[in-house]
Amino acid sequence: MFRISQFMREIVEPTPLGPKRNPPGPVVIWNLIRRCNLTCKHCYSISADTDFPNELSTAQVFEVMDDLKAFGVPVLILSGGEPLLRPDLFEIARHAKAMGFYTALSTNGTLIDDSNIDRIAGVGFDYLGISIDGVRETHDRFRRKAGAFDASMAALRRCRALGIKVGLRFTMTQDNADELPQLLQLMDDEGIDKFYFSHLNYAGRGNKNRKDDTHFQTTREAMDRVFARALADVQAGRNTEFVTGNNDADGVYLLHWVRRHHPERAEHIEARLRQWGGNSSGVNIANIDNQGRVHPDTMWWHYDLGNVKVRPFSEIWQDTSDPIMAGLKQSPRPVKGRCASCRYLEICNGNTRVRALQLSHDPWAEDPGCYLTDEEIGA
Repeated sequence: MFRISQFMREIVEPTPLGPKRNPPGPVVIWNLIRRCNLTCKHCYSISADTDFPNELSTAQVFEVMDDLKAFGVPVLILSGGEPLLRPDLFEIARHAKAMGFYTALSTNGTLIDDSNIDRIAGVGFDYLGISIDGVRETHDRFRRKAGAFDASMAALRRCRALGIKVGLRFTMTQDNADELPQLLQLMDDEGIDKFYFSHLNYAGRGNKNRKDDTHFQTTREAMDRVFARALADVQAGRNTEFVTGNNDADGVYLLHWVRRHHPERAEHIEARLRQWGGNSSGVNIANIDNQGRVHPDTMWWHYDLGNVKVRPFSEIWQDTSDPIMAGLKQSPRPVKGRCASCRYLEICNGNTRVRALQLSHDPWAEDPGCYLTDEEIGA
């Protein structure tokens, strides 16, 4: 995850660099259930409205949480499928909060209504993210359900009314890229504080639809818009947060943007970006799926590192006998092609390895999703 707003604050009011602090353990994105009431076009878990076998029981979830806490995991993002379809979700979430985890909920929002909003608020989620793929017609088409947009917006309003920190998540493709300005306006109109911009990644249903991924120029234009908006909000004193995911080239592109627009801050921002360090799949980001299998992140569902039913997460995560985990934890990573010759490898860390694997069958090949030119990366 690339936290744009943090860097924009450093442009407006730079702070001393200080030593790099690594988190005590990885952020864990936990797909508690695979069942979903929607069949979204870009779903990485290829969920459906049916029960899937061999999912973790409540007792097993709690046992894993004990191990995660002892291992230093600071954050649990409870996801699915649609996590609100899991009957014990609130029991799990309350237990996570009681254990001291930063606890977030990732949902499509369509099942949030008057029957459960008080229970959701009662958990005390630190953050609740709802995916919006465009304005009404576009969103409903992506979600393959009429009325999905209105239901999700109603959920956002219910959450906001009860003081739950809520954010929009937007996955951009060629089909919805032109609606980004309208979504940024929607953020203003609805008083939403966080905007998560996700590049389409080649995994699950997203992999099947990679032909719809945006052309690089569209991506650059979108980043220019989001950067400008994030900086304007910081300058205006607004407490908003803009982040991106699934393309760590965003960090390098930001550096070039700063050099064009705020050259006096370029050296400081470059130092901050190098300290950030780019992609952290397999290091500071982890995924546990609905059956207990561990993956380097949510886009690696085709690649299993082990199962928490058989072996503790803490052991699986530290085991570098697996060649993928060994490479992901290596610094610098053993990347090839443009990535190997990029002068900014220390910033992006080779970007999203699963994208290289999906298209070339080599996890260390150059990332085909890097939208920077050879001149920009010094290759």
